[in-house]
Amino acid sequence: MIGEQELNNLFPNFKELIQPAGIDLRVDEIFRQVGPGSLIDDEKKLPELELLKTPIYTLKPKTAYIVTVDRKIKIPKGYSMLYIPRSTLLRSFITIHTALGDPGFYGTLQFLLVNQGKYDYTIKKGERIAQGVVFAVEGSGEYKGSYQEKED
Repeated sequence: MIGEQELNNLFPNFKELIQPAGIDLRVDEIFRQVGPGSLIDDEKKLPELELLKTPIYTLKPKTAYIVTVDRKIKIPKGYSMLYIPRSTLLRSFITIHTALGDPGFYGTLQFLLVNQGKYDYTIKKGERIAQGVVFAVEGSGEYKGSYQEKED
């Protein structure tokens, strides 16, 4: 795991969000599922989504949502990123399910956000929901998957 100084050098667009051991990631948009999806023979059909109204989102109990992070991220070649939920959400019965950020990935991060509780939970656009923790990866190639975006 790399520390604050190297994070500042590698992720200049996140300078105000860098912590001693990771990068805070903030809510941008939240979507709910409104259609089916599938994964058959490596062919992906993502579910249709509906954008919730901002700036305050209400998460219904026992419901899953897709949440995006407020800016695109570029994970440099030679590094990988793990995403960890912020403890305030966990203490509020809200879970975040994430995947690995591969070396060379560029794009908008999306996580699965689930209200595991019995009651509505409200969250405002811009709140910190997760922390990206970065690790050096020796001898790595670069991500060339279907979710790669073109750099701006």
